[in-house]
Amino acid sequence: MTAPAEQQDRAAFARQWAEWHARKDEALAGPHGFLAITSLNWLDETPTRFPDAPGAWSSTDEGVVVELADGEELAYEGETLRGRHNFGVPAERASLFPLAGDAAIEVARRGGYDILRPRHPENALRVSFTCTPAYEPDPRWAVPGRFTRFDAPRPTPVGAVVAGLEHVYDAVGQVEFALDGATYRLTAFDGHAPGTLQVLFTDATSGVTTYAANRSLTIDAPDAEGRVVLDFNRATNLPCAYTDLATCPLPPAENRLPVPVEAGERIPAEAQGHAPKSVPAA
Repeated sequence: MTAPAEQQDRAAFARQWAEWHARKDEALAGPHGFLAITSLNWLDETPTRFPDAPGAWSSTDEGVVVELADGEELAYEGETLRGRHNFGVPAERASLFPLAGDAAIEVARRGGYDILRPRHPENALRVSFTCTPAYEPDPRWAVPGRFTRFDAPRPTPVGAVVAGLEHVYDAVGQVEFALDGATYRLTAFDGHAPGTLQVLFTDATSGVTTYAANRSLTIDAPDAEGRVVLDFNRATNLPCAYTDLATCPLPPAENRLPVPVEAGERIPAEAQGHAPKSVPAA
């Protein structure tokens, strides 16, 4: 007997979600993914050594500098680096990844601070990871909405999970949608893929069944009339849900929904025992 069309559609929806979620977790737990990070180091003008990376690292007016001792080297952009090397000033929210053996030594800038985050494939957090818990996918949480673009991007300061750190994102518009008869609006930023949107949000499940600080939702590009679909089944944790070595942004104040969104990723086991963190004193 053939299953009813609605049942078939739900099965296909769940299968597509499962394939997407497996890819998402695979990237998170990749050899140099966020679960491989072994330390978060704030650089200053003093050359400093760290136990999980070769060289002495400093933040200068000209950029991030490493001074490699005899016998130390890094591989970067097809070259072998020895001695002193200046990586230049990293772009905000960009990362460079010189390699030291099987480790990637992330050089980045977050909130105006230069940081160093070594990523080692053998890190225990990565090795022990299995999967991220999530609500069962349900088509009713794929909600239609409409995107209204601002006349010009609006620089929007947001807090961070690191006390004293502030991120500034360019808000490009708002997404309006309805849940249970009420209308809500979320401020949206450009997504990682061209044309897509990203919203950071919390809701009434945050800190109960979902991670307290934030979740992220990527929205496919709006059509010519601004129509979008907010598939909350694909609401994901940011890296800070798994490790206290992340600098994740918090949602804008207007993106704190007063209703429960019982869809998407839930609190991971790795969220337990995070230590409070802050930027170093100037």
